[in-house]
Amino acid sequence: MKEFLSEDFLLENETAKKLYFEHAEKMPIIDYHNHLPPKDIEGERIFNNITEAWLEGDHYKWRAMRTNAVPEKFVTGDATDEEKFQKWAETVPYTIKNPLYHWTHLELKRYFGIDTILNGNTGKEIYEEASRQLRKPENSTRGLLKKRNVQVVCTTDDPVDNLEFHQKMSDPDLKMFPAFRPDKIYAIETATYGDYLNQLGEVAGGEIKSFDDLLNATQSRIDYFHENGSRLSDHGLEQLYDVDFSITKAEQIFKAYKEGKALSVEDVQVFKMTMLFELSKMYNAKGWVQQYHLGAIRNNNDRMMKLLGPDTGFDSIGDFSQIKALNRFLGGLEDELTKTILYNLNPADNEAFATLIGNFNVETDTPGKIQWGSGWWFLDQKTGMENQMTALGNLGLLTRFVGMLTDSRSFLSFPRHEYFRRILCNLIGKDVEKGELPNDLDLLGSHVENICFNNAKEYFGFYQPG
Repeated sequence: MKEFLSEDFLLENETAKKLYFEHAEKMPIIDYHNHLPPKDIEGERIFNNITEAWLEGDHYKWRAMRTNAVPEKFVTGDATDEEKFQKWAETVPYTIKNPLYHWTHLELKRYFGIDTILNGNTGKEIYEEASRQLRKPENSTRGLLKKRNVQVVCTTDDPVDNLEFHQKMSDPDLKMFPAFRPDKIYAIETATYGDYLNQLGEVAGGEIKSFDDLLNATQSRIDYFHENGSRLSDHGLEQLYDVDFSITKAEQIFKAYKEGKALSVEDVQVFKMTMLFELSKMYNAKGWVQQYHLGAIRNNNDRMMKLLGPDTGFDSIGDFSQIKALNRFLGGLEDELTKTILYNLNPADNEAFATLIGNFNVETDTPGKIQWGSGWWFLDQKTGMENQMTALGNLGLLTRFVGMLTDSRSFLSFPRHEYFRRILCNLIGKDVEKGELPNDLDLLGSHVENICFNNAKEYFGFYQPG
């Protein structure tokens, strides 16, 4: 029987161990999508305790605590930080078979050297020891990132953000870049859209009265983000829509909106698709990567949405139609299709996404120009990652994959890269041991290093001047 979280954790054979320890483990990290606060990174925030670092904004943990009948007071309410941590500690034993159990203990071990299993009885001592270490200057936000050999972090930023913390950031060992997240630009169906247009017009230098004004303001903000180091965008969408769209139609819809007229469901879909199409062309002109996170159905508990707002743990996998509209959208861009990463949240769509990307990797100098992203959100667990990489290997080129990202709001989440790398090495190692791949560790090791780091380095170009 193996010891829990031993040195060969998740590595089931000798080949897997060699691939991990001789190749994967040493590679730096490019975390090209997360939700870390730029202010905390630039300002080198020092956390007062582990609750601040671990439970603030972590809706993964919040969901588990609620399922374990923990009162909301101890989740997002006014309980003390130590009380909240204790309730999390009491919940952890019930997270067995949830990735939270692995992540929790991997993070305690990697950041604090704590091997003790977290539960209600050990919660107090672990809270005190981890909090004591977090208060050390070397465990500032940047210190925590550097402990995991993170070289690049890409935050998620609204087009109206001034990017002041990206501008102030100066660190020879850690790069922080903004990522353009324009979801609010095309959210014409929302009650706050008018207010957002006013904000966008203010930062872009002019009132937005027409659809043409909106496009010009959007281009202005993309230019601004590019000047401040951004080389990628991200979109959080349920799905793309299989509708006929054009600038002419979008102009008419925007005019109707400004006149206070009601918009139909199709109007909203046409408007969104037109904006996404124009955005994609703007990205291509800049040489950016565009990311699409597809398939989440968000904020499903109306009562808790009113109490806590979005991104508080009440989301789920949606069963939206994806492939036909994606094929139409990407195909319509033709030679203006920029580098693209697609993420799906419904595992039923895995093979469909794996085959879709091959439709548009044509006449390009960029290997793997159109990517199927790593297991995301509810799928960034062992089975989800294994299934994603297996499908990608079966139907595409796993060797050109740009690898893992945290998609996290926690500075302690970066052992997820280790988790991914161990799973990757184990997948390949098992095939070698079964005679399904050659025992060529130079070849396979180079592929592992590429998936862990080199492919992303080349794909995003963060290390290139200009």
